[in-house]
Amino acid sequence: MQFELSEEQQAFQDVARGFAQDELAPFAAEWDRDAIFPVDTMRKAAALGFAGIYVREDVGGSALTRLDAALIFEALSAGCTSTAAYMSIHNMASWMIDRFGSDEQRSKWLPDLTTMTKIASYCLTEPGSGSDAASLRTKAVKDGDHYVLNGSKAFISGSGTSDVYVCMVRTGGEGPKGVSCLVVEKGTPGLSFGATERKMGWNSQPTAAVIFEDARVPVENLIGEEGQGFKIAMMGLDGGRLNIGACSLGTAQTALDTAKAYMQERKQFGRPLADFQALQFKLADMATELEAARLLLYQAAVKVDAKAPDATMQAAMAKRFATDTGFRVVNEALQIHGGYGYLKDYPLERHLRDVRVHQILEGTNEIMRVIIAREMLKD
Repeated sequence: MQFELSEEQQAFQDVARGFAQDELAPFAAEWDRDAIFPVDTMRKAAALGFAGIYVREDVGGSALTRLDAALIFEALSAGCTSTAAYMSIHNMASWMIDRFGSDEQRSKWLPDLTTMTKIASYCLTEPGSGSDAASLRTKAVKDGDHYVLNGSKAFISGSGTSDVYVCMVRTGGEGPKGVSCLVVEKGTPGLSFGATERKMGWNSQPTAAVIFEDARVPVENLIGEEGQGFKIAMMGLDGGRLNIGACSLGTAQTALDTAKAYMQERKQFGRPLADFQALQFKLADMATELEAARLLLYQAAVKVDAKAPDATMQAAMAKRFATDTGFRVVNEALQIHGGYGYLKDYPLERHLRDVRVHQILEGTNEIMRVIIAREMLKD
């Protein structure tokens, strides 16, 4: 067991923290208010190696570990939760191509994705299949050297802006074995996008439906083999769950730091709030729970990298605990600020709106419990 970060990990964690402080935090409120998708800023992050964190080096990736990625996303989310979370989605989609794509596919798409010259979206969820992802209905019927796609995807981050859509579609029968993974490029005839959703949070990234109406996609865009798509999706989500948990941790740590500073400055009844034991206990519990979540998430990241037998269960545990803890810590930080925490002049209400969705996406926290219990009881 090794609890200290290596010098290399400390170095890129510091780089990510500096980027968050200089390039994300000063603009996060504006991006949230005006629904600005900061593509140019994300390309600056890509220049630091943050767009292909665990993509191989021959196509421009950084070839780092899942733990490294968690450290980076935890640091980035301190600046802007929503933008860091989108970077996580882009990394997940790129990894799927890197891990399961052919050399030709990797060379075609990944050099542009690792620089974010092109942007990627991940398309699994549908209007009728959320938690029950294996029941997806989007059909891909082979017609010569193309698949013809019909159906739609819901709640897709980057929809309409992204250049590359890594899509799970049904090429076979019912259930997970009938699902395949296709890359659909922007500009494909028959590909269109729904209206941008009006969301509680995550406003620095657009979210909309992706719609296929007789969209013709080359057979050569199939990632892996037919019927392998659900496996690819679930393996991708193990890492995605770690990253979104890390984004909760980073946001919660920022909220905790803000609350601590406020308690030391704000006075009531002639004393700083930091002198009141009730608030001291609240701060102590927030810090303790956050540290426990961090350790669980780091352990899960190591297990996913090692392909440990219990990696999926550990990733589910970490996602559930980190996102629940992150939301609680942010909520308590807002409460410590009283009425000021409810104002947009302070970042707490934005933090709260942004982390709330982490308990829903990449598999709801109820589904995380299903995964954990299933793994515990399967023997």
